[in-house]
Amino acid sequence: MSESPPTTPVCYRHPGRETYVRCARCDRPICPDCMRDAAVGHQCPDCVQEGRRSVRPARTAFGGGLAGQHGYVTKTLIALNVLMMLVSIASARGGDAAFGGSGFGGLMGGSTPLTNWGAVLGQAVFADGTIGGIAQGDWYRLLTAMFLHYGVLHLLLNMWALWVLGGSLEAVLGPARFLALYLVAGLGGNVAAYLFSAPNQATAGASTAIFGLFAAIFVIMRRLGRDTSAILPILVINLIFTFTVPGISIAGHLGGLVTGALLALVMAYAPRSNRTLVQTVGTAAIVIALLAAAVVRTVTLLS
Repeated sequence: MSESPPTTPVCYRHPGRETYVRCARCDRPICPDCMRDAAVGHQCPDCVQEGRRSVRPARTAFGGGLAGQHGYVTKTLIALNVLMMLVSIASARGGDAAFGGSGFGGLMGGSTPLTNWGAVLGQAVFADGTIGGIAQGDWYRLLTAMFLHYGVLHLLLNMWALWVLGGSLEAVLGPARFLALYLVAGLGGNVAAYLFSAPNQATAGASTAIFGLFAAIFVIMRRLGRDTSAILPILVINLIFTFTVPGISIAGHLGGLVTGALLALVMAYAPRSNRTLVQTVGTAAIVIALLAAAVVRTVTLLS
């Protein structure tokens, strides 16, 4: 009885292609187009994909994703602030919205309809006789104020600081944690401005969040065992600037500084075993405390 001649194996994904190469993992025949280099031999695309699903993605020292190394959140925040500045200038249709005004020796821009709408403002009587402000229900001001600026110089100073600090912090924290740090620090500064400034005093700017980043990078670098001697002088200079230049919200800067430091401590020192849970709960607790303080201030103004 004659034996049938042996058949040549064909690629399991391309039946028309003969091959003698097999996947090192599942032993199925694969053609050159389906070969994927592996530690030993080659693997098929299905086994490579299955292996990727079983491997945990790399994380930073504080549990964040490595995508933060690209600085996408920092770049997006800068773009958003620039966009809001352009809208602010357009809303004023000229005047001193971009350059000139009363702040910072006349170099800061003036207020615009957009800054009037979104700046931190406790309670004030507007030109049309109506009463508005956070105490009257404009709670959105606690967030919008950190994206509004009084002129291009104000914007440039803050965006330069965001570019320098944001790139480093986003890389070590990851995009999500860095964004939370920025927004919560900005909220903390705006709440402090609401608590300790005159009710009819309007404040705006990303500096509340920026001061939070200053505090955070100091805490993070200390946690990583890195040298912080270069950070302290910059922080001290900014604090001197805060207390000596007229028109700057001292409460806003200090509030952002303290909030950023607290949140950085939560993120940096959360135990590795349940790090994400501790970071999430800690962040939520800080936000709730800030909102509770704002509620108390509102009740005080309305009583």
